[in-house]
This record gives sequence, structure tokens and C-alpha cells, in this order.
Amino acid sequence: MNVISVSNVTKSFKVFKERASTLKDRIVNKRKNKYDIYLALDEVSLDIKQGETVGLIGRNGSGKSTLLKLLTGILYPDRGNIDIKGKVSSLLELGAGFHPDFTGRENIFMNAAILGLSKKEIKNKLDQIIAFSELKNYIENPVRSYSSGMYMRLAFSVAIMVEPDILLIDEVLAVGDAAFQQKCMDQLLRLRNKGTTIVFVSHDLGSVEKLCDRVLWIKNGKVAEDGNPRKVIDKYLSYLSDEENKRLIEENTSHQQSNESELELEDGLNETNEIIDETRWGNKFIEIIDVKLTDDLNNAKFGFLSGEPMKIHIKYKANKDVEEPVFGCGIHTIDNIHCYGTNTFIDKVYIEKLKKNDDGTMIFNIPSIDLVAGTFLITVAVHDINGNQYDYHDRKYSFKISSLANDVGIVKINHEWIHKV
Repeated sequence: MNVISVSNVTKSFKVFKERASTLKDRIVNKRKNKYDIYLALDEVSLDIKQGETVGLIGRNGSGKSTLLKLLTGILYPDRGNIDIKGKVSSLLELGAGFHPDFTGRENIFMNAAILGLSKKEIKNKLDQIIAFSELKNYIENPVRSYSSGMYMRLAFSVAIMVEPDILLIDEVLAVGDAAFQQKCMDQLLRLRNKGTTIVFVSHDLGSVEKLCDRVLWIKNGKVAEDGNPRKVIDKYLSYLSDEENKRLIEENTSHQQSNESELELEDGLNETNEIIDETRWGNKFIEIIDVKLTDDLNNAKFGFLSGEPMKIHIKYKANKDVEEPVFGCGIHTIDNIHCYGTNTFIDKVYIEKLKKNDDGTMIFNIPSIDLVAGTFLITVAVHDINGNQYDYHDRKYSFKISSLANDVGIVKINHEWIHKV
């Protein structure tokens, strides 16, 4: 049985471009404030069954929270219908209704009443709420003396004990320390197992996958994907990686144009045309003239998913005859930890000789970039067999890694778990 039915719902907002005009302006000058229409939700339809736990994911501004507020009745749709069956409790803004001058105990009674509990029900649950919040020693203090973490603990403890038919949650699980967050998650799992229908909005994809039976990805006010949590999350992360790559390409292009403008200005002021670059040195017998990162199809790329292929193209030109040049490449973390480095000599890839004006491209091909999520820096170099540098580019190029997993460290080590009993 469907307990939530959303049919062709559209919701828009007016975004004003300037300061609101005064009543005098409106009457005397017949002035009207200019505004744009922001379409938060566009013809959204979905059905949620009784006992189902559904996660809503998407970028900021995609319409997730707007949909949740429509379900609670805080907002009303411009068009479309919403049908909800059962008692609804929402955790949209923890602590809404708390009074700073009241004690924790007094605020429990007031906030629980707002959420629909009778005085008798509150008294029956009071000890549970206080125990869950772990604020027994502070419960008689006014909440203005609470830290932000204590405040959020108390608010979540009240809201979670209502035990409604339908629970709507918007980004409120990041309360307290790790142990308390786990306790909150355990309580939500207990509610789910009791048959409570849960709609859960979060950017914590690990929690979404753990808690939800089904995930909806909302993109630009529309449902982009709806289905298995792992499958939808993987598609969403791939999309985020592509979007980040586009942003990095635009940022890199803008940076290059800025550098070119600075060089042109420097050329006009400095007769020797000498530009000091502390990240580059060498005698330029062989000169690295371009470095490009791509995917396996040679498309320019700066953002990669962990495990994707990556190529580093090192374009060079020989300014003198050189014997047995060696090309090298290294990868560093953003805080300058050296992850990996190698060169053509180590890998037994020999180049006998380059003549003056020879040019070409060395490609460092990585079939699977097995790094955890983070920003990384690349060093490229070319030198002679004894290590004398022709051209050394020290951590001049960057890329970002996104990951589908929550592992930590620097590199992803191929592994498996084996359980023996």
C-alpha cells in the first residue's frame, strides 16, 4: 500500500534581484521589484510504500529539501497533488520551538507537544529521551548554556521518540560524536524494522546506502534515477566526477589564460624575458612543452573516479642532441607526501638518442588509478642517465580523485576479506 503519493508536483520560488521597494515607491512611482522564477521541482511524481525507506540524494539546490517540506505541509505545490496516509513526524530543523531560557526538561515537554505527543505520552517517554540524549547531568540547565552539539542531541532525542507512521529526515544525522551518530542510526534502523516509512535526505552517501531500501537522485528539480541504492549512488558519483572534471578544465583554462597574460605583460617590461618559476628547473637540452591528463580515449580530464584509467601525456622538444634521455613521473598528495615515482630507466624503456629539433610525446599510461578520494599533484621530468636535469616540473599539475568507497589513506590496495569459523 502506498502511504505517500506525489503526482506531477511543481514548485517554484520568486528570487528578487534588488532590495524590496518601499510602499511609497510602489504608490508614487508605481515601482515593482524585479525577480526571476526559480523552478525548484518540475513535474515530480513518486510513490512510497508502507514500511519503505527512501533516500533522496542530489546536489545543493536540486530540490530535495523542497520536496520534503512539501511532504510535511510547510510548503504547498504550485501544481500537482500530494497524498499522505498516516501520522507524520519530520526532522527538518532540529530544535525548532526550543526556548533558550527554558531548561532541557521544559523544552522536552514543549518540543514533544509540538511534534504531537500528549502530556501523558511525554511523561512516559521522558526518561528514555533524557537517557538517549546522554544529558542527564545538564537537563535542569537552560538550553542557552548548552553547546551546539548538546542542543542538537536533545532535539534529535525528542524527535526520534515520537515513533510516527511516516518519518521525514533532512540532513540531521551529523549530531554529536561518532558514538552518538551510530546510536541515532541504530534507532532509525529500529524504527524501520517496526514498519515506519522513512524518507531520508542526506549528502552522507554511506548512511543513505546503509539505511535505505531505495534511492532517488533528484537533479535540477526532476527525478534523474530511482532504484537500487548502490546502483543509483554509483551513477550519482559518476555524474559528480564528470561535473568536477568540467569545472577543473574550465579552471585550468582560465589559469592558463591568466598566466599567458602575465607573460605578455612581463615580456613588455623585461628585455631578457626571464620568468622565475620555482617549480621548474633544468638546462632545457630537452624541454617539456606541454603536459596533459586524459582518460583512455584521450579526452582531457582532471577529475577521475578511483579505479578509472588515466594517461599523462608529456609533450617534449629537443633543443640539442642528447643520448639516452630518461623521462620520469611522480604522484604526490596535496600535502606533499610522495605516493609513487618511476622513470623510463627503472622500467627499462630505453630511448637511444634524440636529435636537435626532434619532438614527440611520452605517455605514462595508468590502466587503473588506484588512489582514495583526494587531490593529488604530478611531477614530470626528463634528465640524463646520471640524473642531470634537462627539464623538471615539480608538482606543477593537479587532479582529483572521487571514490565510490569510504576507505581512507592514500592508495587502494587490492584485497579481500575471508571469514573462517
